[in-house]
Amino acid sequence: MNAHNRTVAPVVEAGAELRFPSYSVHDLAGTSFKPEHLPAILAETGRQGFFEIHAENYMGAGGPPHHALELVRRDHPISLHGVCMSLGGPQPLNKDHLRRFRELVIRYEPALVSEHLAWSTHENTYLNDLLPLPYTSATLMHVCDHIDEMQTAIGRPILLENPSTYVLFAESSMSETDFLGAIAKRTGCGLLLDVNNVFVSATNHGYSALDYLADFPLSKVGEIHLAGHAEQTDDEGELLLIDSHDGPVADAVWRLYEIVIERCGAIPSLAEWDSKIPDWPVLRAEAVAAQAILDRQSQTLGKSHAFR
Repeated sequence: MNAHNRTVAPVVEAGAELRFPSYSVHDLAGTSFKPEHLPAILAETGRQGFFEIHAENYMGAGGPPHHALELVRRDHPISLHGVCMSLGGPQPLNKDHLRRFRELVIRYEPALVSEHLAWSTHENTYLNDLLPLPYTSATLMHVCDHIDEMQTAIGRPILLENPSTYVLFAESSMSETDFLGAIAKRTGCGLLLDVNNVFVSATNHGYSALDYLADFPLSKVGEIHLAGHAEQTDDEGELLLIDSHDGPVADAVWRLYEIVIERCGAIPSLAEWDSKIPDWPVLRAEAVAAQAILDRQSQTLGKSHAFR
């Protein structure tokens, strides 16, 4: 395994001119950026938080997607969220994909960069899904190696997102929270806490979401995700939650989010909505609700939290 906790070299040399203004997101709430919302976003004035983009949607050289994103980035910070790096996969990272990801980091200077604890490729096939992995020492080794490689390529630490899961592995030798904590310690990465994923997994597997959060390395959290989920039933008629991102944040997830913010202070928070996209005011309202929680906590503590 590679040496960990090393310093990564920046992708932009000191003194290089930045293309966009540098905005802080340390106490802001934001939303997923959807191109159909662009006219409404540009028409608004005042504080709008930040916008998250999925890196894979912008890996072409130019065209309308980049034109829209440049208009947004001109006035707002963005977070760059990868969904296909396959950090949990056993095979080497795709060099072309990593190069294109690096180019996006250089081009848009995102405030936050994140990826998933998952695998999503097999040989040359992209499976269009975020698949789970066993929590073993062998898995830990190659996940850390992949994160080292990614962080070295982009010249900065990433945030690693906890998954939503529907199956557990008998061979797992450590808990998910211990696994994530070990990754953060070995690689120097931060964590992206998806509160909806916590609720979905806890419900599906019958454990306490509060107990999970009590064990989670919250000091490493640099961003929070909020999203909606769908309710189904499994083959035995039991409740099964799906991390669908196609509706508003559930009340139970909001309650968990408030508990996290009370414990940690204001952390950049993002409302995701990736299918059945609503009109802009509906999505914007999710971010406004999160911002109200962040603002109340900042006023109470007189400080905010940020991953270092």
